[in-house]
Amino acid sequence: MIQMPGESYSGEMLPLTAQEIAIRDALRRDIEQLAGQIGERNCWRYQQLTAAANFLEASFADSGYHVHRQSFDIDGQTFHNLEVEIAGTDKVDEIVIIGGHYDSVPNCAGANDNGTGTAAVLALARAFAGTKPSRTLRFVAFVNEEAPFFGTPTMGSLRYAQRCHKRHEKVVAMLSLETIGYYSDEIGSQKYPLPLAASYPLTGNFIGFVSNSESAQLLQQVIGAFRTHAKFPSEGAALPADVPGVGWSDQWAFWQQGYQAIMVTDTAPFRYPHYHTPEDTPDKIDFDSTARVVAGLEKVIAGLAELLEK
Repeated sequence: MIQMPGESYSGEMLPLTAQEIAIRDALRRDIEQLAGQIGERNCWRYQQLTAAANFLEASFADSGYHVHRQSFDIDGQTFHNLEVEIAGTDKVDEIVIIGGHYDSVPNCAGANDNGTGTAAVLALARAFAGTKPSRTLRFVAFVNEEAPFFGTPTMGSLRYAQRCHKRHEKVVAMLSLETIGYYSDEIGSQKYPLPLAASYPLTGNFIGFVSNSESAQLLQQVIGAFRTHAKFPSEGAALPADVPGVGWSDQWAFWQQGYQAIMVTDTAPFRYPHYHTPEDTPDKIDFDSTARVVAGLEKVIAGLAELLEK
């Protein structure tokens, strides 16, 4: 483990700002659409998966983006990663990617996993629409993160990262937004894989920033910026990729191509009691806390992209 910069916020939660209220309301609306109206979405519920892709495409387009679909076929079905981009100015060849997967496991509406991450990608894309970053900024909704695709050539983010590598693209940072909507002030609500429990809080009221050892520099930059700008608890760890949970999302795909990438997460099965169950529904989400996290991430991304003006 590597020392993280700054200190986790430990004070009382301040009232939501007007910006955070707007983010909260958008998150609620989009998660209700994904997990409430559309529901389970995967290769076994292909019609719903297609509906989710169409909803995301329309949402990006409503913010003024041209949406690119990276499409590929598996066993007679076509799957789509959805990408929007803001071209950089003086550092156009340096790319910052913000992504999250929009599929869910069987028999699960996927409100937290990963409706929260997907809705956050939409919210952040809206926030940066019309801006002029120095670096190129991309927002991507990935398909096929869940089993049976995870870790296989049919995983959406792996297809995407491989294409980046094939094109010799210089991805300088990737943030995977994965299950970010559940928080608890109860002592004992937070669990960890061995041997981390002795080093981190037992109360699951923080947002986690996790990377492999090779992405430690990016991790420190990101959590340092978050702690500077956000009044919300945070913890970070750069760990070997084989520690359980460290590689359990789309950041893993980018590691395979040699890119620095981190996961932003509420730690999913180590905290969330409804993980991968039929009870993962929108009513379980702490929308106020999630809005605070997303607002903090907006500041982080502005720094990574070297935003010139807004």
